[in-house]
Amino acid sequence: MIHLTDFETSIVELLLVVGVALLLPDLARRHNKVHRAILFGIAGLLAVRYVVWRATQTLAPFELTLDCLASWSFFAIEAASIVSSLSAFTILSRVRLRHREADEHADWWGDRPPRVAILIATYNEDREVLERTLSGAVALDHPSVDILVLDDGRREWLTEFVAEFGARHITRPDNAHAKAGNINHALRMLDESGEPPDFVAVLDADFVPHRNFLKRTLALFHDETVGLVQTPQHFFNPDPIQHNLGLSRSYPDEQRFFFDHLQPSRDGWGIAFCCGTSSVMRFSALKSIGFFPTDSITEDFLVTLALQNGGHRTVYLSEPVTEGLAPEGLKEYITQRARWCLGLMQIARGPFGPFARNNLRLRDRWSVADSVLYWTSTFTFRLAALTFPLLYWFFNIT
Repeated sequence: MIHLTDFETSIVELLLVVGVALLLPDLARRHNKVHRAILFGIAGLLAVRYVVWRATQTLAPFELTLDCLASWSFFAIEAASIVSSLSAFTILSRVRLRHREADEHADWWGDRPPRVAILIATYNEDREVLERTLSGAVALDHPSVDILVLDDGRREWLTEFVAEFGARHITRPDNAHAKAGNINHALRMLDESGEPPDFVAVLDADFVPHRNFLKRTLALFHDETVGLVQTPQHFFNPDPIQHNLGLSRSYPDEQRFFFDHLQPSRDGWGIAFCCGTSSVMRFSALKSIGFFPTDSITEDFLVTLALQNGGHRTVYLSEPVTEGLAPEGLKEYITQRARWCLGLMQIARGPFGPFARNNLRLRDRWSVADSVLYWTSTFTFRLAALTFPLLYWFFNIT
């Protein structure tokens, strides 16, 4: 008989886990829905088991003490984070990739290519940034394209500059509703022209489309119920995390998990959402919902919900067909994330919130609730994990 100490037993159990992890890549296939469901099901069961153990074995007695306050508050934060994780596990248990669909339905329109308006929203970007984006838009492999530069900075020099690329310089008298208002002004102008486009592609001023951007995205509109196609965002430059760690070549940018894994899984549930730039929308679908809603500063997520509420599908093509600039400084990085968080909270409290009276499906409501859980629990837990140990180390609060 071999008698192991508690420490030795822990090492054996750890080695078992490491061994299973080493075998998994040969046993499981990441795009197999059954394999994904089993693995995330196991992860969910372990998470629930952990919460039960925490609740029954580790909390301080419920009384008026600092130990009780610290113990129960940290458990509440941790439990909320695990609820968010369980929601993410459920989403990640499916995946849908549309490469083959885009191949099979390329040029589905026959001899009459659809008209596409490329909307490039800009405010104060430099000339070289706009030049790169316009060069990519002009080189698109599609015969019927109208390029519009939507200038909320009202810069006179842009009129002549964009004309060199065969594009139009569009301004408006005010900056109401920021980017959404800027895009809506152009959409109404196109609608009133008498010959509106069939589709609208939205690009940020610092995002350059690849030649096949429209060819690949338009293929998914063969289904008339599809109102929006979103593509991933890839970046020329390292984000602040990559830069500060000095790991730009080996450490993926912070948004890779979302665009390469979470969005295809959301598409598997039919809840992929618009991320602003690098998206294409059916003009008639946009017009049916009154164009972009302006109730939130994250107009991209909101327009997704408005389209879904109107019976239109939103899908995701997981192919890198545009490239742009990631936030270059920590201030810009935090400002961007804070904007996303604020916008999501505005959506959750608005007419397309998870508990509002609307025509959203249950899965669409879950999509909003999952995003709220992410923003309210993930960063709170990270801060708690950094600060709560200090209460024990310096003040002996358990």
